Amino acid sequence: MRRLSVVLLTALAVAGCKKQQPPPPQQPAAAQQPGAPAAAPVAGKVLERLDAPPYVYLKLQTASGEAWAAVPQSDVKVGAEVSIVGAMPMNGFESKTLQRKFDVVYFGTLGGGEAAAAPAGMPGMGGAAPAGMPPAMGGGMGGGQPDMAAQHAAAAAGPAEVGDVKVPKASGADARTVAEVHAQKVSLKEKPVTIRGKVVKYNEGIMGKNWLHLRDGSGTAGKDNDLTVTTTDRTSVGEVVTVKGTVRVDKDFGAGYAYPVIVEDAKVAK
Repeated sequence: MRRLSVVLLTALAVAGCKKQQPPPPQQPAAAQQPGAPAAAPVAGKVLERLDAPPYVYLKLQTASGEAWAAVPQSDVKVGAEVSIVGAMPMNGFESKTLQRKFDVVYFGTLGGGEAAAAPAGMPGMGGAAPAGMPPAMGGGMGGGQPDMAAQHAAAAAGPAEVGDVKVPKASGADARTVAEVHAQKVSLKEKPVTIRGKVVKYNEGIMGKNWLHLRDGSGTAGKDNDLTVTTTDRTSVGEVVTVKGTVRVDKDFGAGYAYPVIVEDAKVAK
């Protein structure tokens, strides 16, 4: 009986000790269900630079080894210490401009003081947004600027269907239809053209430019009935406009977005 009493007392003592121990703290709901991690900066010394406007590719010596990064065109020099903000890795990326394939390229923007070296019109992280660019697309590091890959995706996304489009051809020696620009791209390379068409897609403030898709009723759907145009002028979807710009061929903007033909630096008239 005495032995049983000792056992019972010991069990009660252990139970009492357990009750006195405070319960483990509850993790906040946000900590228990973390969201997607933010892109971490990539930092290091510039070992090499390759210019491919509107970008510059930088080979960096980072703490974990050598890495390639791509940022908007900048005057950053070899030997400079830089940080790439919002770095998004692109595996197996091939630059048609450089005719080179990279195992991994980190697309982002220069952080800190290096961003001031970016030419006007390029989306650096250290200054105000270029004219016509929404505040969210520029400004300082807290301005909410999207990464470059997201900007390309917005620019390269196909236009919405707007039904049948029939727009008369522009007048003048350099006037072309959308389909003619596609068909004559080799002979028109680096030459001015005038096209009249309907705006079927419009994006403002991507890489310091406004992007629009034109259709005039010529060409075949999914092949040569749509033409991408960049401009600093403003318009809106549904407007019929006349654009005059320079034909560029096989233009590679990086992040996997390239155009067999595009009209750049256009002036838009309504």
